[in-house]
Amino acid sequence: MTKRSYIFFLIAVLLSACSTTKYLAPGQKLYTGAQVKVIDKNTTKSESKALTEELEDLLRPKPNAKILGLRFKLWVYEKTKTNKVRGLRHYLNTHFGEPPVLASSVDVVKNNAILQNRLQNEGYFVAQVNGDTISKKQTTKAVYTAQTGPAYHYHKIEFPQEKDDLDTAVTGTAKQSFLKVGDKYNLDIIKNERIRIDAKLKEEGFYYFAPEDLIMKYDSSSAGNHQVDMFVKVKETTPDEARWIYKIRNIYVYPHYTLKDTAAKLDSAIKYRWYNVVGGTKTVNPYTFKNSVLLHPKDIYNRTTHNNSLSRFIELGPFTYVKNRFDDVTPDSPFLDVYYYLTQAKRKSLTAEIIARQTSANYDGTQFNLSFRNKNTFKGAELLTVTFFVSSDKQFGAYNNGLSVYQFGVKPSLSWPRFISPFDFETDNAFIPRTILSTGYTLIDRAQLYRLNSFDASWGYQWKPNLHRQNTLDLLDFTYVNAGNVSQRYKDSIRRSGNPTLKHVIDNQLTFGPSFSYMYDNTTEDFRTNSFYYIGKVSLSANIYGLLTGADTLSGKVRTLFGTPFDQYIKLENEIRYFHKLGPNSKLATRFMVDVGLPYGNSTILPYTQQFFIGGPNSLRGFQARTIGPGAFDYRTLEEAKGTNFLPDESGDIKIEANAEYRSKLFSIVEGALFVDAGNIWLMRPHNGLPGAAFGKNFLSQVAVDGGFGLRFNLSVLILRTDLGFPLVDPSQPSGQRNLFNQISFRHSVFNLAIGYPF
Repeated sequence: MTKRSYIFFLIAVLLSACSTTKYLAPGQKLYTGAQVKVIDKNTTKSESKALTEELEDLLRPKPNAKILGLRFKLWVYEKTKTNKVRGLRHYLNTHFGEPPVLASSVDVVKNNAILQNRLQNEGYFVAQVNGDTISKKQTTKAVYTAQTGPAYHYHKIEFPQEKDDLDTAVTGTAKQSFLKVGDKYNLDIIKNERIRIDAKLKEEGFYYFAPEDLIMKYDSSSAGNHQVDMFVKVKETTPDEARWIYKIRNIYVYPHYTLKDTAAKLDSAIKYRWYNVVGGTKTVNPYTFKNSVLLHPKDIYNRTTHNNSLSRFIELGPFTYVKNRFDDVTPDSPFLDVYYYLTQAKRKSLTAEIIARQTSANYDGTQFNLSFRNKNTFKGAELLTVTFFVSSDKQFGAYNNGLSVYQFGVKPSLSWPRFISPFDFETDNAFIPRTILSTGYTLIDRAQLYRLNSFDASWGYQWKPNLHRQNTLDLLDFTYVNAGNVSQRYKDSIRRSGNPTLKHVIDNQLTFGPSFSYMYDNTTEDFRTNSFYYIGKVSLSANIYGLLTGADTLSGKVRTLFGTPFDQYIKLENEIRYFHKLGPNSKLATRFMVDVGLPYGNSTILPYTQQFFIGGPNSLRGFQARTIGPGAFDYRTLEEAKGTNFLPDESGDIKIEANAEYRSKLFSIVEGALFVDAGNIWLMRPHNGLPGAAFGKNFLSQVAVDGGFGLRFNLSVLILRTDLGFPLVDPSQPSGQRNLFNQISFRHSVFNLAIGYPF
């Protein structure tokens, strides 16, 4: 038997094993789906294709799902049938199986009506649909023929003529109308137009107006030539209150509301600036709500401002539920009194958690956190958080086996729901600006090598202009790292290898200065075909102080602060992600990163904690974490690499990385991926002991490349990811030998196990 015959035989056996019609009872036929044919000379080819896809999506029932052309779920269902309500067979049958969809469940007449109604709602007023079924052996399919007729388009759009405030306001929205002359009639767009007008009027004080107060009339007789005239009108039966523009009179906040409270208690209200606080002042200061009450007396009612206030009350933190009420207190002109009822959450909490984690250096381990939170520390919705943590991590893979990392630390932080500054900044969106003070201490113990004591503190501001954008300004970021208990083994490693990276890890580090970051993210909006994520950050350290003290390491003028040489640099970080939907269950995900740190004055290299690393499960997946670079430097040339499994984490002042990944759902909770990664790190200046590590004009020839594939298991609460990467270009190899395409094998592959997507 030839090789080709074996293949055909294997396919035949597989198809026979997965046959599902043989399980049908006598007289039953399996429904295999439906086809819609649009046959009308008035409809273009592109319109027919779009209509076909839309109409086929409306048909019910849906046939049994296929995987690679086979009804695998139906096959599983038939093979695992059981009368038991527990056990593996029952679980497979109910979770992975799918019962047969029979031809008897297809209602052709009902589907005809659904398709015809949809066509008429989209402007095909004379459309006709006829359906029938076609049977073959034990299967049946449905075929629906749609004669659309000509589509009707808008000849004229007319809004109300000016009569009163409401008519004028409706007409004032015309420029933003969804209805355009020449567009095809569409009932869904007409419905959305009423909602759009209502939303606009709610911004202009028409509190009692509703979309149902609008009537949308069309006339197909006067325009002719398959055209319609559309008239947007306010119903004559619209009540007077829906025609009035309402203003705000009084505002009341109840910060300690419970369901048992039924009395208004307005006589006990305490006035603070433009609003009144009723009760609860023993636990919450009246000024707490200054950034949440966005409506003011005599303001015209605005629904966006009102909704933003509700969001801000929740964002304050101490309140779990917010209810509001508007009372119409119209005397001579329309006015509203506003009431906000806030239900307080538990003020203090203590939580403990044990988590499994993976670090960027490919360390896997566990961490225990004990956190204390006070949501209303000084009765102004200040959030105090104190977290104690201890962790243990071990690096699995070809390097650093057995050299565990232990950490212990404490991180106190305090967040105010307002800007604390000499200037009064006001924002009116749904997000409260915050002032954040954070501090921390971490003891890092790398077994058999060294200990690091790390102290940090920051003071800054965080604010969101809208849902997609966030700004963070730290006026001062302070970090001090001090090395202690360096082992003789590590000292010998520094001496034997001559690698300055090893010594750089344990150098004392002192950085202080401002930083600013900007983030844009619309990837949470699943309806988008294209979505973006961008984060950029600029960090400075000791720039002014270094200038004032005349720091210049290259000239021997090393300056200190508190007896420690400080680090001086400018650091820029940029990361952009782009996602493109290829279909309902597949997408293309890409990422591009350019990070640059410029050490100068008192520094010739970035401090180790501020340097960049590359490689590993969230970076270049065909290489072990932190083993690439810098530049063309080959760590295997080090004496330390001979006879031991300990190697330093390679770091750099510059990082360029690009990633592309095709993601597709395979079946059930399983997703597949194909990926390509490229990038490297470099030092800004040449260093003794690190040949080829500096950034230069030949940097493109030093870019590492890998490719591979992986599986993702979407468990709802988390995504478990496995990736198998193959190195394709290795810049540490001699020039001319860096291309590894001819050496691709599982022996040289790197297996990555991680949680979540890489980007």
